[in-house]
Amino acid sequence: MHLAYPTVVAALLFSVGVYGVLARRNAILVLMSVELMLNAVNLNLVTFDVWYRDRLHGGQVLTLFTIVIAAAEIGLGLAIVLLVFRNRQMIDVDRLRALSEDAEEAAPRPAGRASAGGEAGPGPAPEREEASP
Repeated sequence: MHLAYPTVVAALLFSVGVYGVLARRNAILVLMSVELMLNAVNLNLVTFDVWYRDRLHGGQVLTLFTIVIAAAEIGLGLAIVLLVFRNRQMIDVDRLRALSEDAEEAAPRPAGRASAGGEAGPGPAPEREEASP
């Protein structure tokens, strides 16, 4: 078998993965695109391992490590996506610029008006809840 066939397939897989990471807004699709890129790397590792007839099978060993890292990445990535969805009810990557829970807190404050207490200049006093007897 020629070396060109699997490397061209790996290049196409990697290109589709890069397009998915750059163009998609859904966090789950971005994670799937990262998996496509890792699978393209695995395909290249195994291809060149077979091509060079390595006695230690270094490419296949590296492929196993890559698969383990990809599984851990997907586990953590999906956990983060589920927590973000639970808090925000959306997983649109473009709208998740700030990690604060309140949209007002995500807005940048003017640099000259910040006081020592962290409040942004004079304004209405925060409302306090009165204890009822």
